[in-house]
Amino acid sequence: MTTIETDICVIGAGSGGLSVAAGASQMGAPTTLIEKGLMGGDCLNFGCVPSKALLAAGHAADAVRAAARFGVLADAPRIDAAAVHAHVRDTIESIAPLDSQERYEGLGVRVLRGAARFVGPRAIKVDGTRITARRFVIATGSSPLVPPIPGLDRVPFLTNETIFDMRDLPDHLVIIGGGPIGVELAQAHRHLGAAVTVIEAASLMPREDPELVDFVRRRLIADGVSVIEGATVTGIEATPAGIGVAATRDGEALRVEGSHLLVAAGRRPNTDGLGLEAAGIDHDRQGIAVDSRLRTSNRKVHAIGDVAGGPQFTHVAAYHASIVIKNALLRIPARVDPTAIPRVTYTTPELAWVGADEETAAARLGTSLRVLRWSLADNDRARAEATAAGMVKVLTDRRGRLLGAGIVGPAAGDLIQVWTLAMAKRLGIGALATMVAPYPTLGEASKRAAGSFYAPTLFSARTRRIVRFLARFG
Repeated sequence: MTTIETDICVIGAGSGGLSVAAGASQMGAPTTLIEKGLMGGDCLNFGCVPSKALLAAGHAADAVRAAARFGVLADAPRIDAAAVHAHVRDTIESIAPLDSQERYEGLGVRVLRGAARFVGPRAIKVDGTRITARRFVIATGSSPLVPPIPGLDRVPFLTNETIFDMRDLPDHLVIIGGGPIGVELAQAHRHLGAAVTVIEAASLMPREDPELVDFVRRRLIADGVSVIEGATVTGIEATPAGIGVAATRDGEALRVEGSHLLVAAGRRPNTDGLGLEAAGIDHDRQGIAVDSRLRTSNRKVHAIGDVAGGPQFTHVAAYHASIVIKNALLRIPARVDPTAIPRVTYTTPELAWVGADEETAAARLGTSLRVLRWSLADNDRARAEATAAGMVKVLTDRRGRLLGAGIVGPAAGDLIQVWTLAMAKRLGIGALATMVAPYPTLGEASKRAAGSFYAPTLFSARTRRIVRFLARFG
């Protein structure tokens, strides 16, 4: 048996694992990286990259349909499904070299391909190789959760890991799950011409702000997506045309038939087969338990990204990687700060949020909570571009301390970044209110929302009395 001794051993070559491996190796630490599947993990191959490429194709088709509102006349778009598929694959392939085994070996990382399994607190095996390390980092990500729906195991169905392999567009895509993955893929396929039905057990995007979600819901319905909320799927069967989905809502039986079925009902952490018990690592169905420094119950092992049971975003995995590098290599006791981690759903309109949600903030502050709003209908750039459906929503306390902020509208994922920075740097609402925003930009809406914090005081009867008094002195 071959034996390898290394300083840092990373299990999983998704975004988080790659970040740790690259950083550790370039800082001079002998580093070993293990991956049993595709380099780049879920984000590159099945998640962020292909989904945004598909959404971009859908947005392009929708822009053609909407051109007439600007006085630009065009025929209805013709969709070349093979070309759309090629765009998605080309996008993946253009980024893949950055995540490739060759690139990381060029950075000095030893890359092994195979399944890793702990055989002790400080050792793993990969096929016929035994690896010991000063620190291990588990970055194995997550996989689609397949719920135990009667009949699901007897019909073909898609997940985010298989839907991007389709070379033809579905006639009617039925989606189980109305979270971010479900609604993004629903709108992308609808914009490309497919009929789409979304079935969600709770409300659409249940973890997001309901007021902002309503903008997305209305747009999906306007696009022609059939949205069924509060429905429990009770059975699935094959039909001559594809699949039939039985559900109940408020005691009423429902049935939806379509050509293809996409299951987007959540994700589960990838812990199977890792032999975590042999390493003394606590875990459950939610993932591996970690402390604020991302250390597991075995202090020589860190866990990052989706497998650590927190927010399942690529940027979170990269952030976790920086925390681990500081702890494991530089001996800086860095800790995760969850207060300034943004999230974005890339529909039209986009929906972005950072910080505490309104329900949590209200429970903590009660009547001291201030909720600031500014509609994009009052933003000149949004009016000029006919994208005025949206708003900025900000949560503060009475003193103007930022608690959370959300945006629904075009480029919300970019616009939320100023709020993320403000929260990360503990800036108050005044920093945003006094910011000089170029005109006309969508970003002005954030400044206006911040400025509304001061409106009750600035335009009060007391202020008017002060102004009149001061006027006496010339």
